[in-house]
Amino acid sequence: MPPATPADSTRLNPIVAMPAHALSDAIRRRELSCVEVMGAYLAHIDHVNPKLNAIVARRDADALLREAAERDAQLDAGQWLGWMHGMPQAPKDLTAVRGMVTSMGSPVYQDQVTPHDSIMIERVRASGAIFIGRTNVPEFGLGSHTYNAVYGATGNPYDLSKTAGGSSGGAAAALAARMLPVADGSDFGGSLRNPAAFCNVYGMRPSAGRVPFGPSTDVFLKQLSYEGPMGRTPRDVALLLSVMAGHDKRSPLSLRDDPAQFAAPLDADMHGKRIGWLGDWDGYLPMEPGILDLCTQALGVLGSAGCKVADYRVPFAGERLWRMWLAHRHLMVGGQLHALVENPETRKLVKPAVIWEVEGLDGMTARQVYQATEERSAWYQTVLRMFEDVDYLAVPSAQVFPFDVTLDWPKHIAGRPMDTYHRWMETVTPWTLAGCPVISVPVGFNAQGLPMGMQLIGPPQADVDVLRLAHAYEQASAPAADWVNTRLPDALWRAPA
Repeated sequence: MPPATPADSTRLNPIVAMPAHALSDAIRRRELSCVEVMGAYLAHIDHVNPKLNAIVARRDADALLREAAERDAQLDAGQWLGWMHGMPQAPKDLTAVRGMVTSMGSPVYQDQVTPHDSIMIERVRASGAIFIGRTNVPEFGLGSHTYNAVYGATGNPYDLSKTAGGSSGGAAAALAARMLPVADGSDFGGSLRNPAAFCNVYGMRPSAGRVPFGPSTDVFLKQLSYEGPMGRTPRDVALLLSVMAGHDKRSPLSLRDDPAQFAAPLDADMHGKRIGWLGDWDGYLPMEPGILDLCTQALGVLGSAGCKVADYRVPFAGERLWRMWLAHRHLMVGGQLHALVENPETRKLVKPAVIWEVEGLDGMTARQVYQATEERSAWYQTVLRMFEDVDYLAVPSAQVFPFDVTLDWPKHIAGRPMDTYHRWMETVTPWTLAGCPVISVPVGFNAQGLPMGMQLIGPPQADVDVLRLAHAYEQASAPAADWVNTRLPDALWRAPA
């Protein structure tokens, strides 16, 4: 089937085709009722989701329409809850949502109904969103391929035989297929960036502390796993971040900046902004053919927006970074899931990656943990010095194009073996360790019609600047290279399997 074109958009219900910011405005101005919006989305989901399996644990349609009617009544009474008033939303199945199943993709928790909201969900709920279900994840979010023993695999909207990425794969696929106006996700090892690249949308991992995590008993252990926004435009990403961000005393490392800054216009002069292109880190990172070419074309778009792009060499060994990544990953994942592996009854239910992470932690000494934190501090100081040379950094969002949905993970890239379940995602890990704000932007498609993205990275806490750069890229891309709107997913038109 040939790629979808802008003309195909006329076959979509215009409500689900709208950018989220336009949908929000239409609801607030009463040009669309919340019931109309919910009805349009539910009908579209009924058509598309059976093919993709992106939204799981769906709620009853009649109950959702009643909630939408309640939102309309609130507007009739002059009560507007916020930017997400009446918007359908399906939170990622890793975050707690009161009264809904939070399975985390694991048979251990497949019937777990959480009694409380996470901090982020409290804010999304307060802004008027209506929760229609959950978006699918890998078990416990481990690995950038969304499949699990509870709900099965999520397909890629552009090729149902390929993966949507992960761990926010259900979120990215639902967003690309117009089943959600925006989507929330979380990111430890690229889980907001890799699926955004694989599904041709925007996904942002905010700065450390930008979106408070919790309430939880392990707020310090979670310091490398952040929640963040996904959207089909940088504007939508920014507006969702304005809902999610802001200090909360239950999250002691959360930032105190006013989240209203993300609701402001993103227009900014990018002339003279310096972008350092990292590419494949001088050959350290194996890349599938075609990825660097697409990113180079995207860098040309940034050049047309006035940016100055130049190759940049990172003054820090890649293998050194990988060793500290493994230590932090073992500590934070292994520590969280240790009890499941210790218990013989639950150990047999979890996937091998869980056991591998726990056993990796068991093999570490306290001194090794401390050394890893020293190494991370050294990397952070290096990153600060790098941003004295440039204003932004750029690197591919993934090292492979979307791969076969039946695989667990790629074992080789360009002939080079991958020695762990997440080594093929190494391009994202340095920025996790540094706590930098990063957004993945779409850069186009290979000859097989598979999408790719590029990470745009800013200094720590420069989230607004990163969003402004992404917005400038989007504006400079139109119309020919506006990939989100010129290449609609095949899944929108294919009949259910």
